[in-house]
Amino acid sequence: MIIDNKKKRNLDAILLGMTIAIFIIGMLAIYSATQARALSFRESYVFRQAIWFAIGTIFLFSSVRISYQKFIDASYILYGINVSLLVLVLVLGHVRLGAQRWFAIGNFAFQPSEFMKLSLILALSAYIGQRKDTMQSLASLIMPCVIMAIPFVLVLAQPDLGTALTLLPIFFSILLIGGARLKHLGWMTAIGILCAPFFWHCLRGYQKQRLMVFLNPNIDPLGAGYTIIQSKIAIGSGGLLGKGWLNGTQNQLNFTPERHTDFIFSVIGEEWGFFGSIALLLLYFMIIQRAFSIASQTSDRYGRCIATGIAVLLSTQVIVNISMTIGLMPVVGIPLPLVSYGGSSLLTTLVAVGLLLNVGMRRSTF
Repeated sequence: MIIDNKKKRNLDAILLGMTIAIFIIGMLAIYSATQARALSFRESYVFRQAIWFAIGTIFLFSSVRISYQKFIDASYILYGINVSLLVLVLVLGHVRLGAQRWFAIGNFAFQPSEFMKLSLILALSAYIGQRKDTMQSLASLIMPCVIMAIPFVLVLAQPDLGTALTLLPIFFSILLIGGARLKHLGWMTAIGILCAPFFWHCLRGYQKQRLMVFLNPNIDPLGAGYTIIQSKIAIGSGGLLGKGWLNGTQNQLNFTPERHTDFIFSVIGEEWGFFGSIALLLLYFMIIQRAFSIASQTSDRYGRCIATGIAVLLSTQVIVNISMTIGLMPVVGIPLPLVSYGGSSLLTTLVAVGLLLNVGMRRSTF
């Protein structure tokens, strides 16, 4: 589909530029976190992340060129494919660190639960967009609950508690923007809280240990609490200006585990300090603010739901990831968008940005 000149002028170049800027910061952090492994360039994490970025860029601009209404039309098909992959990964998936979440293809792996986030946003947007002003009744919430519950249970079974919980704010935010009553959403939240003791018994042993360590990391300082203790030491030792790129002792001396993935913010905090961390947070804030701005300025119901879901997805991941690295939330394995190493997360985020640009370009045309 060819984009006319008027739509091209509406392309949010600042949003695109900030996305690239955060990715570059991520590449610098990934290199710093992994260069001590002395891998060849073609085997390095930086090279593999660059390949995923190249693939993701193609998908990003494809997501911009194709009207988001086409994505809405195909939303249930995409949702069905993703649910099928979530079922398949429980049978054929690669097991890593006690979890069965990935399909392995050579040196690469992809995680269906990451793509499920966007599929859920599109499916809920399609359902709510078709119903206009009929989301006021409890009966109208039954199907959205089913749409959300299926991937939630499948992701929880992998087990991947962090990604499963990420689906909840997406779900509630799209229902809210779609016209659901606050009291109905409040009842659903209350029911979820009342069911929390039941879910506690469904958690794996290491998941329970992570929650206990969140309350007191020192109960297992050499086990489940080790990573968060080292992460807090790294971030705190960075001070205002940081120790300099490639000069973080916690990072370079291999004290902090998973520092190229979930705990990559500890690398940034140690090497770039408080001001460097704030600069990264400001870039995230500007992207998320522009996402909410696109949602508020979009008259089309489908586009507004898509933009809101993506804004909440990005903000949730940023808040949860950084909070867990500084000890304000339990460790749940949420990547930092565009920064953490991981092809599935990077590809999902780039497609999400493409959809945001798409809605922003066409927000006044439907």
